[in-house]
Amino acid sequence: MNIQAQCCGILLMLVLLFFYVRQKKIHLSTEKAFLLIFFVSLLCVFLDIVSIIAITHMQNLPLFLVELICKSYLASLLSVAVCGLIYVYTDINSKIIRYKNFIRIYLCIAALGITLIYLLPIRYFHKPELDMLYTYGPSVLTTYAFSFGFLITIFVLTLRQRKCMNKSRREAVMIWMIIWIGAAFIQFLNNNLLLIGYAGCIGMMVLYLKLENPETNLDRTTGLFNQNALVQYIEQLYRKKEPFSLLSILIEQSFKQNFNTDFIENMRIDMIDFLSRISDGKVFKNAADEIIIIFNNETTAAKWLDMIDKQFKKILHPNEEISLRTSVLFIPDAYLVDKGEDLFYLIRHARQANKEFSTDTLLTVTKDTAVQMYEERKIKQIILEAMDSDRIEVFYQPIFSTEKQQFTSAEALVRIRGEDGSIIPPDMFISIAEQNGMILKLGEIVFEKVCRFIKRERLEQYGIQYIEVNLSMIQCADEHLSDTYIDIMKKYNINPAMINLEITESASLNARKILLDNMKCLMNYGIKFSLDDFGTGQSNLNYIVDMPVDIVKFDRGMINSYFDNGKAKYVMDAAMHMIHGMQLKIVSEGIETEQQCQVMQELGISYIQGYYFSKPLPEADFLKFLAQKQ
Repeated sequence: MNIQAQCCGILLMLVLLFFYVRQKKIHLSTEKAFLLIFFVSLLCVFLDIVSIIAITHMQNLPLFLVELICKSYLASLLSVAVCGLIYVYTDINSKIIRYKNFIRIYLCIAALGITLIYLLPIRYFHKPELDMLYTYGPSVLTTYAFSFGFLITIFVLTLRQRKCMNKSRREAVMIWMIIWIGAAFIQFLNNNLLLIGYAGCIGMMVLYLKLENPETNLDRTTGLFNQNALVQYIEQLYRKKEPFSLLSILIEQSFKQNFNTDFIENMRIDMIDFLSRISDGKVFKNAADEIIIIFNNETTAAKWLDMIDKQFKKILHPNEEISLRTSVLFIPDAYLVDKGEDLFYLIRHARQANKEFSTDTLLTVTKDTAVQMYEERKIKQIILEAMDSDRIEVFYQPIFSTEKQQFTSAEALVRIRGEDGSIIPPDMFISIAEQNGMILKLGEIVFEKVCRFIKRERLEQYGIQYIEVNLSMIQCADEHLSDTYIDIMKKYNINPAMINLEITESASLNARKILLDNMKCLMNYGIKFSLDDFGTGQSNLNYIVDMPVDIVKFDRGMINSYFDNGKAKYVMDAAMHMIHGMQLKIVSEGIETEQQCQVMQELGISYIQGYYFSKPLPEADFLKFLAQKQ
């Protein structure tokens, strides 16, 4: 009988094993499951060859030995199917406890099948002159029945749990099953074609090349484990509830005019080479400049943290001017968060939330940081749901004209209406919306609601000359801002003079060129601008000179300082004198008392805004206010 196919199969698997053992591995659960199915498949092919030899020489061997060998081969076939099921289950991450119970059940079923294989009779067909040899009978049929049952289970499980499985593994398992089932079907129809063992070897090759080649988990540039390996490893740690600590190291290059590129790259290589030799943890290259190291406990992590700091200082030569910098983020207890996805989010959140976290610094992440992160995600979800379900509202705070002695404008202020009807104030969500880029969509919604309100209620009839709408720093940096807002105004046929856009000094700093281009386009269309929050941050009268605004809004803090601090009066008096000299109007925000209102009018302030007149009001209440006051 020809056993060349089986021999080729064994040779193929030995070659795969040779390359597999030589590679650095991360020791994932799926690696262990792959090794299990690999060695069972190797045993299956070996027993296939031995059974062929035993049947060929059965005249010279005890019958019970031939039967034992042949039935052991059949049992190994069933074992391959069971191992395939275990391999698939290992990759499924959710409901892992229930799946372990299922595996126990399937192992019991497999034990029953193997017992029947050994108990039921087996028959042999051997015609040397025709070069035909195969086994048949109840034992063989039992093997086919149980194996086919397990393969169907694998197929159904793979389809039902496809969202929980690694996509590549799902595809590889499907290919492996198709090869195996196809070979089994052909061999069932033609017993002389002994294809199952060799087909199993081909399936192993598919799994190895597509999934289990350790090189797929390595970064080719550094030799460290890559991002894909990192995600899988962290998911496994959380799934098994194994404690661990994490270091996130950024190695960044600051672009200086005169630096030696080769020298910089050699320092980077020295750093990574040192990190790769860490023996007590696993080192991953996560992003372009980020290295993540995972340790089993906080004590080990702290020990290596100190060693890393000393080694990096040695490599970077602190006495020389260099163009590399490092920053280390330390998470002593990874279970500050609930899952791997949240851990990556926590790293990003911690770095963004700590602006001072920069060169050669260490940031230790605490429980408070995780709480803030979860709160931020909660608010982000609230914003998304509010935008989707039209629960974004615009409140209006009236602005009093000292010249006309009536309310001639109002500031539009965004609010979110909670599902329970409560109002979520902007200080809870604006900064988060800016960090996540949602402020662009939120700003469009607010602007469109303002335009719709102006058009629907004909605010001119109430004496309202314009509505002030805030622009965030992110909006000011949007190159499409002017086109978007002009399109919205055209949609509602709004007189552009009814709109006044408020920009902040910080916005004019961070997005100056784009902002000026947008302002020019919008001003040509007929919109006017105000400079908001003058008196805070990096206030400078040069901003007023450089920015084409018509109104300057004094911040509430500046107004309070005027009344509380004698020196502040002179500063504010000088600012007002210069602003008036430039023929610009001034709005005083945060006016809360009659005395403050009277003093502002005596100083020649053009507009007054604050709780003295009214808090921000919903649309209906704002209209009632105007009807009563005008």
